[in-house]
Amino acid sequence: MEKFIINGGNKLMGEVEISGAKNAAVAIIPAVLLADEPCRIENLPDIIDVSNMIKMLHQMGADVKFVNRSTVIIDASKITNVHVEQDWARKMRASYYFVGALLGKYNVAEVPMPGGCDFGVRPIDQHVRGFEALGAEVSVEHGVIYARAKNGLTGCSVYFDQVTVGGTINVMLAAVKASGTTIIENAAKEPHVVDLANFLNSMGADIRGAGTDTIKINGVFRLHGTTYSIIPDQIEAGTYMLATAATGGRVLIKNVIPKHLESITAKLCEMGAEVEEFDDAVLVSREGTMKRVNIKTQAYPGVPTDMQPQFTTLLTVAEGTSIVNESVYDNRFKYVDELKRMGASIQVDGRVAVIQYVPTLTGAAVKACDLRAGAAMIIAGLMAKGTTEIEDIYHIERGYDDVVGKLRLIGADIKKIVRPDKTELHRAL
Repeated sequence: MEKFIINGGNKLMGEVEISGAKNAAVAIIPAVLLADEPCRIENLPDIIDVSNMIKMLHQMGADVKFVNRSTVIIDASKITNVHVEQDWARKMRASYYFVGALLGKYNVAEVPMPGGCDFGVRPIDQHVRGFEALGAEVSVEHGVIYARAKNGLTGCSVYFDQVTVGGTINVMLAAVKASGTTIIENAAKEPHVVDLANFLNSMGADIRGAGTDTIKINGVFRLHGTTYSIIPDQIEAGTYMLATAATGGRVLIKNVIPKHLESITAKLCEMGAEVEEFDDAVLVSREGTMKRVNIKTQAYPGVPTDMQPQFTTLLTVAEGTSIVNESVYDNRFKYVDELKRMGASIQVDGRVAVIQYVPTLTGAAVKACDLRAGAAMIIAGLMAKGTTEIEDIYHIERGYDDVVGKLRLIGADIKKIVRPDKTELHRAL
């Protein structure tokens, strides 16, 4: 049983370096299947989700060599099967990107239904419609997605009923080697969608319009190897920005793209924090009290749903009444009960949370319900009085690279401890 122990009350001060983007990495790693030569990927975050994606590739027959903890060379030109093992796929949502990548390269894929954080219903119907429009036959049997394009994939028009990041990425992966032209309308605009397009283009793909709501893909016959550096993690950067504001500290957050953080920056400034932008860094500081704001999560360039738990936590000690509207997922307020253990005053009705000001939070034993909720518990612990113990931290380590080490460098009193679980204790006795 692993836990984070946080003694709150320390102001965060100093500098912190942001790692590569989790959401870009887990799309780019399956994309190497499309290349006929080795690919060198740099600025990889050292997180569980990346490790699991690479294990899936290795299990399929890819040759994987780590140069260092953030650089890997992958040769997937001679994989031996198109089946992804269930044990790995069920641990994360992004495993479904192997469907698009395998279809794009081999015209066949067998991938178990994905796992990941539980936010309620997260269907893949729009992914399936996109694959079918390209000419694939898709079925789900016994929890496995079977996709096959007997006559190959053919470019087409794909219109998404609603903006879907996963669907946009999956159709891009499938369409990049399809014959003819594919046009994706109502496409997601997130930075990691653009990063994947840039990665594919660096291998010889012809993708235009990524970052807008219309993406045009001219299919190519062959993709070559490449060397590519992943963009900085927008959500990791935003988490450290909010943690700094929560503690009334002053931190220079380096290796970021400030434009990707604009919606987060705007809300922080509205709350009373100060954010100074540089070419590849932001300086965040706060003095005095924080002010209430209303937040509605939206697709990029709006406030990301992956920042909602962190903002909700920060708003618990903002003067006045704040309202947070979660417009993306049905069930993303499960962590609120954990914040209530720490003294927060929050009422949830469906997708809306009403947050009443409390002077301070108090340390308590809490759980990380999912990845970003876990980050929220860390922020809560940093600004609370007393000691906070966070369980189920594997959720956090799925997406945050060396979070304890980075926080300790900027003044947080946090440590990770390992204790035997009940089964181990029973065996010892």
